[in-house]
Amino acid sequence: MSAAGFVVGLTVLALGTYALRFGGVAAGGRMPMTDDVRGLVDRAVAVLLVAVALTGALFDGSSPADAARPAGVAAGVAAAVLRAPLVVVVVVAAVTTAALRAA
Repeated sequence: MSAAGFVVGLTVLALGTYALRFGGVAAGGRMPMTDDVRGLVDRAVAVLLVAVALTGALFDGSSPADAARPAGVAAGVAAAVLRAPLVVVVVVAAVTTAALRAA
């Protein structure tokens, strides 16, 4: 990917993000959200974040990542589920990935 393509992509994503945020603020007072809709929006945000995280964990550019990366992510998720501090989560994921790549 060229630098110009990267800048264009980044700019489009940034403008789209700000447009969506502004749309939410502008429409917030005009369209009251029920509890069901709020729950759906909360779930949609979680699904989007998980999709982005899985894409980063499972792919390296356009090809699948090596087995060490998803294993490291899984180890980090396990540490996070066990309520470890963020530094510990990152170190567990990095050490797991490095150990599997070294083996």
